[in-house]
Amino acid sequence: MTQRRPIVDALIQHQNREPISFHVPGHKHGILSGLPKEIQSALHYDLTELTGLDDLHYPEEAIKDAQLLLAEAYGAKESFLLVNGSTVGNLTMIHAVCKEGDVVIVQRNSHKSIFHALELARLRPVYVSPQWDEESMTAAGVPLKAMEAAIEAYPEAKAVVLTYPNYYGMVSDELRTIIALCHKKDMPVLVDEAHGAHFQAGLPFPVSSLVLGADVVVQSAHKTLPAMTMGSFLHVGSNRVSVKKIQKYLRMFQSSSPSYLILASLDDARSYLQNYSQPDIRVFIEKRARFLSSLRMIPYLTVVESDDPLKIMLRVDHHSGYQLKQQLEQAGIEVELADLFQVLLILPLLKQWHAYPFAEIRSRLKVAVLGLEREARQETKLMVQQQLDVTVPELSFEEIDLADQEWISYTQIIGRIAAGMVIPYPPGIPLMVAGEKWTLTKVEELMNYLASKAQIQGDHRLESKQLPVLQQGAPENK
Repeated sequence: MTQRRPIVDALIQHQNREPISFHVPGHKHGILSGLPKEIQSALHYDLTELTGLDDLHYPEEAIKDAQLLLAEAYGAKESFLLVNGSTVGNLTMIHAVCKEGDVVIVQRNSHKSIFHALELARLRPVYVSPQWDEESMTAAGVPLKAMEAAIEAYPEAKAVVLTYPNYYGMVSDELRTIIALCHKKDMPVLVDEAHGAHFQAGLPFPVSSLVLGADVVVQSAHKTLPAMTMGSFLHVGSNRVSVKKIQKYLRMFQSSSPSYLILASLDDARSYLQNYSQPDIRVFIEKRARFLSSLRMIPYLTVVESDDPLKIMLRVDHHSGYQLKQQLEQAGIEVELADLFQVLLILPLLKQWHAYPFAEIRSRLKVAVLGLEREARQETKLMVQQQLDVTVPELSFEEIDLADQEWISYTQIIGRIAAGMVIPYPPGIPLMVAGEKWTLTKVEELMNYLASKAQIQGDHRLESKQLPVLQQGAPENK
């Protein structure tokens, strides 16, 4: 363990000299800013690549030291700080491994940034369906059997892209075997581990995919560690992936003016995790257990635990998660997301001296749940599509771009090929991806989301009940 925070220390040392700014950014240490005073004070550290502060794209000093400490903390061959979120990490790892036209095996319930990376790189995705998890009522990991079928059908695949854990903290106990199978076929495994940056703390948290043998792992430090929004990590775990190519694409995709506030928060988050002790874990688990026990005493409320102790799901029978979320917000509680059945809470990764108002939270939750019981009941039919283990889009990304498109009512869309993504957000997992064919089940699932007033991102005109499809007669893959 180490208390060192090279980037934080460099910023403090720089400010102790009380320099006068004749450089960017234009707020001049916050002097010209009209933001609230609390934010203005942080702008003293919103700097650029000055002497002594290093350069993210060619690090030689504080940033280099911070990345070496990061790799040491996670047991990686090499690690990188990301200031453009896990999105830039996902773009980078896919471009660093694949070239245009390559076949890539991809977990179908991946984040939208994975699909954007596939499209930008002009790859040929093979989608592997996840298994349905009855406990969390979500799509979880890819079963080993499905991965075996995908590799057998597409042995020419250049990489495998997986998500672990899923948004709700559910993990696959087959991942180690899946990674070993991919390596046996000389396929690097790229993992979007956005919600697992804290796994390195050890039991009772799940094991990181990096420990299980993944070749590149991307983590959102801002999701579960005390980093600022957009702060993420990328770890290279093996020699199957070129570190030089990772560096090349990070220079392309990351901002040429990286935020030193985000970099400092990543440095601090790594130190926080690296110094997270067994007594810290013990106190956290004890506080969590008391909190969950108190929640289970609230009438009508069901508490569902995840594989990840930081995640819990709350449900109220005969009411959607969106209804519960609205009541909770009125009670002053903001949750991570709502879906058709539940809300998701991400607990704080507390250390032993931290206080958190669990008693007050429990009191507000009770008020929200009792208020929900006075609302009209909402029955949502669960639509779990019986998908094939392995599927491919009807058309390539290039064919979709070249094909003529039209907008039609979603009441007439069954059997048509989607021309864009439809994404319930959060969690950002596409319901439909361009090139896939609309089915009755997919339309019914969309209708459920709309009836529950879920936020839908992507290519749509849902206010007029229209979605884009390829015009009839567009060529289909056979």
